[in-house]
Amino acid sequence: MKKIYHNPTGVKKYTGLIFISPFIVGFLLFTLYPFVSSFLLGMTDYNGISPPEFTGFSNYISMFEDEKFRNSLFVTFRYSVILVPLKLVISLIMALILNLEIRGMGLYRTIFYIPSILGSNLAVVIMWQFLFTGDGLVNQFLEFIGIGAVNWYGNENGSLSIIVFLRLWEFGSAMIIFLNALREIPPEYYDAAKVDGCGKMCAFFSITLPMLKDVIFLNLILQLISAMQEFNAPYMITGGGPMKSTYTIGMLIYDEMFKYHNSGYANAVSWVLFVITTVFVLLLFRFTGSHREGNQ
Repeated sequence: MKKIYHNPTGVKKYTGLIFISPFIVGFLLFTLYPFVSSFLLGMTDYNGISPPEFTGFSNYISMFEDEKFRNSLFVTFRYSVILVPLKLVISLIMALILNLEIRGMGLYRTIFYIPSILGSNLAVVIMWQFLFTGDGLVNQFLEFIGIGAVNWYGNENGSLSIIVFLRLWEFGSAMIIFLNALREIPPEYYDAAKVDGCGKMCAFFSITLPMLKDVIFLNLILQLISAMQEFNAPYMITGGGPMKSTYTIGMLIYDEMFKYHNSGYANAVSWVLFVITTVFVLLLFRFTGSHREGNQ
């Protein structure tokens, strides 16, 4: 006899809701609640101890009169403009190299991805600081090739370069995305191009780049968001110096929150950073996205 299972209508109706309830609870507690609370605190005078006092948009008004905010905004923009294109180019070049069919290539891919796993932990920071000291390995190499030592920590361009070099060294995540996209390109395209007399450079600009346009756009968005939120590297390596030349918005938020106990102002700056980053991303979607659609 066939056994019949009874599924109460009520249980069946709410089964899906029960399964997704952990995500809903987590979203409400750890995403939506902090998001709304940050916006509300940004409109108060709050030191983290006394009850918050509502001040409206006074934090936002005073923000744009604050020299520290304007400087940190400029440093963050400058850092992002320098880092993001360089990181995209280097990660794409490395992906092209690691896409070659060479014996032991799996080991090479792992080695080149390791810096992204290490990130900006304490050991890496200590190593990086030693590399760029006056008698560090970088200056020793520069003197060996006849260029001369550079005062990396004593000038604005040198100090910012240290942070950029560290993030360029961590190109593994973008490289993996590019590498996966490269392996999805049908080899028949290159075979057909070769038959037509198209060389490697011609195939790269005619086949590879057009096929990677969506992945390039994805990496551009991800790297831009990451660069706009930069905090760890300048905080641990240069401390924002010299002369605030590496003092990013992330460092400003940290100082206002934990050093000066100005939580209301810190949350207002966080929201401005969120809005600026969102505007940049939407502009990229608007112009780059429409261009990509036009080429399809």
